[in-house]
Amino acid sequence: MNTKTDEGPYGKARKPFISKASIDEFAGWATPRRVDAVHRPLDTELANRERAKRDRLLRRARFPVVKGLYGHDFTNVRLPDGYMPDELPGVGSTPRAQDLVFYGKTGRGKTHLAIGLGMKAIDMGPGVRFHQTAELVLQLGKAKRDGTLETMLRDIGRAGLVILDEFGHVPFDIDGARLLYQIIAGGYERRSVVFTTNIEFGEWGTVFADDELAAAIIDRIVRHGRLLEFTGQSRRVSEALMFGRDTSAQPEKQGKCMRLPKPEKIHDQTRNTDLTKYRHARRARRGRRPRRRNPCI
Repeated sequence: MNTKTDEGPYGKARKPFISKASIDEFAGWATPRRVDAVHRPLDTELANRERAKRDRLLRRARFPVVKGLYGHDFTNVRLPDGYMPDELPGVGSTPRAQDLVFYGKTGRGKTHLAIGLGMKAIDMGPGVRFHQTAELVLQLGKAKRDGTLETMLRDIGRAGLVILDEFGHVPFDIDGARLLYQIIAGGYERRSVVFTTNIEFGEWGTVFADDELAAAIIDRIVRHGRLLEFTGQSRRVSEALMFGRDTSAQPEKQGKCMRLPKPEKIHDQTRNTDLTKYRHARRARRGRRPRRRNPCI
């Protein structure tokens, strides 16, 4: 018998969900060994469903990269008074919606933390939508012209957490501002929003091309929101391979070696060049050849 097509285990397992009456009847006559034998496929099915659900939520979130919260350094993150890092993972998964504004210069880890919160929210159940703000405004405008704006708004409305990355990096016109306002105001007190930005609240009017519209959005964010300030040096610069921060990825020496400048010496490059020319000229006046240092040292 072909068990994959006939009324064998495969055919029966694909039938509708087992009712409570059938489960009670099975529990009445099944031996402990038979009950244990049933547990294994049921546990496997539940694990597969959870994995498939998480994969589906990750695809819908559209994260640019996958980053977690484990080991995240909050040394240079200034939290609001009375607000602890342990409270952040609950954003987007609690019944009470709350907004977060990650403010700081480029490269301070705002997007990293926002994605980590999104990953944690997916693990706890609700959906997440990650958007670069300028790209989202373009997509909303296109959807409006194509007549699919309502469909796009419903898709975003299913999420418990919306992340608007690089908010204010690129200003948009009044039509784009009004479309974005629908996203923010439409989920007021119903879903959480995380903004990553390097623009102060006082300059949001230039981003939205309308001071009154910006004031309305700020008013909604401030009421249930928190401001996290990211300080310190840029992580991208401090971890840059160009400056030799990662010695495990140094290029192999083949023939002439390549020396990458250290960050602290870049600003002194002109002064060092002038000093080297002076030393070479002084040795030439004495009838000596200019001494060249080994570039690989």
